[in-house]
Amino acid sequence: MWNNLWTSLGITPIDALWVVISSFGIYLVFFLMVRGFGQRALASWSTLDKAIVIALGSVLGRVILGYTPTLAAGIIGLATMFVMLRLEGYLRRSKRGAYLTSKPILLMAGEQVLSGALRRARIQDDELYFKLRQAGIRNFSEVSLVILEPTGDVSVLRRGKQIDPVLLRRIEDRALIPKELLIPE
Repeated sequence: MWNNLWTSLGITPIDALWVVISSFGIYLVFFLMVRGFGQRALASWSTLDKAIVIALGSVLGRVILGYTPTLAAGIIGLATMFVMLRLEGYLRRSKRGAYLTSKPILLMAGEQVLSGALRRARIQDDELYFKLRQAGIRNFSEVSLVILEPTGDVSVLRRGKQIDPVLLRRIEDRALIPKELLIPE
């Protein structure tokens, strides 16, 4: 009976196990590569970046599903990926979850562009200027803070109102932020 079930599904139990192992391996390698390349790896893609991602998706799907993709293998691979997403979400909420999430990077503090932070974040000056223009900044004196978020997005905070320090709690270079920009603690 079980042999007929597996034959009908077009996959053997050992092949199903390999789909799970491949899915887990690809997820882990992808996670490590994104962490290694920084949060900018998934932010604002060019047309070429999008084409490469589509090609990578095809390659990764082939790796996960094996030589003869079947509906059963696709379902097993997809289910494994969703289980991994759920597990990652659970781990992020745990005490050690901070290790799974990139920290925000302070790119500008007041009018000062932090060149070392730009290098760490792999952001060119021109990309920073583009983000400032997108935020409607016409002059560096209008900037309170610019932060590269863990998602790869860039937040531009304008001068005018002081910032609650709680909003900046995971930023490592908080000491570089001028005190007059912050609500006193």
